[in-house]
Amino acid sequence: MATLDRRSVLRAMAAAPLAAAFTWTHEEAMHASELVKATQAQGAFTPAFFTADEYATVRVLVDYIIPKDDKSGSATDAGVPEFIDFMMTDQPNRQNAMRGGLAWLDHECQRRFDKRFTVCTDAERRQVLDDISWPERIQPGMRPGVTFFNTMRDLTASGFWTSEMGINDIQYLGNTFVPTWTGCPPEVLKKLGLE
Repeated sequence: MATLDRRSVLRAMAAAPLAAAFTWTHEEAMHASELVKATQAQGAFTPAFFTADEYATVRVLVDYIIPKDDKSGSATDAGVPEFIDFMMTDQPNRQNAMRGGLAWLDHECQRRFDKRFTVCTDAERRQVLDDISWPERIQPGMRPGVTFFNTMRDLTASGFWTSEMGINDIQYLGNTFVPTWTGCPPEVLKKLGLE
């Protein structure tokens, strides 16, 4: 089996029905994506939910989840931090968990390295993230971090793959006008053993 990178795994998750995997609806994700697009057109973004420090942490964290690669930009480039801010504003029952998770991340970095997540080195950040990104390898005392990171990973994937950049990244062809339908391409029929 070929080795999968993080982007490939998240791309595969996006191909699955999102409503079944995540705790918000497709409509909520699409609404937040539309708000991000409108906000980006206006220029600078001011978070409605996150404090300045929380927002800085979110911006760093989402780019670890979906970093820039040779095909497309990072989660921040796609407007994922704005997307998450809109999602939190619209879902007050999830706000405490988000704030608690961000506080947990800073507390864990403070405990290990005597500094907040945003001022840790890349290696220090990766050490903490490696400890919370594998639910099946959970260490004692890390459950809150694992739960938080799973939520952030899901929000990041939803925000990225509902953005214009994410749709281009997976080469989504739906919602495209087809002037003339000529049927299934012959090479596809042949591959399926059909005529």
